[in-house]
Amino acid sequence: MRTKLQFACPVITAIRINKFFTEHGICSRREADRLVESGAITINGHTAKLGDRVGPTDVIARDGQVIPWGKAAVYIKYHKPVGVTTTSESHVNRNIIAEIGHPERIFPIGRLDKDSSGLILLTNDGNIVNEILRTEFGHEREYVVQVDRPFDQSFLNRMSRGVAVLGSKTKPCQMTRFGRNRFRIVLTEAFTASGSCTLP
Repeated sequence: MRTKLQFACPVITAIRINKFFTEHGICSRREADRLVESGAITINGHTAKLGDRVGPTDVIARDGQVIPWGKAAVYIKYHKPVGVTTTSESHVNRNIIAEIGHPERIFPIGRLDKDSSGLILLTNDGNIVNEILRTEFGHEREYVVQVDRPFDQSFLNRMSRGVAVLGSKTKPCQMTRFGRNRFRIVLTEAFTASGSCTLP
């Protein structure tokens, strides 16, 4: 199931060429810089340079194809089922982009493991990604986890204080029992469900 919201992006007087590409959902700033360095980008018919600034009256083209200004931002809420892979790579079987089938280029914000299901956002708006994913913004991520054995309250208490994952300790989190072998965990930092962890 997916839900789509669309509204016009605000007009900006002048922005860096790499930001133009992220705001139009074309690629990351780093990839835009690579395109500029390769000579693939032109501004008003002239080869672009790193740091060039553009405005709505400029004509930006990639490999000769003009990219229009004012493209509407797209935000899609999608309940990813088990078996779908959160990737934009078209060769991956059941990749999330093919499953949704949106006609314009979009990309997922964050990821859910293939064996996980739940809400994930997709967009063509490169600016919003950091605001959602960066830890300092403190956005909550809620998971319901099923384990292969029963657990007691001491397990929840220890998990809530943080666990060692890939050599560093996670932040304290909210833990709630959700059945004999299920619990709800609310995190404010990225966490890979398939990653190994060590209880303190």
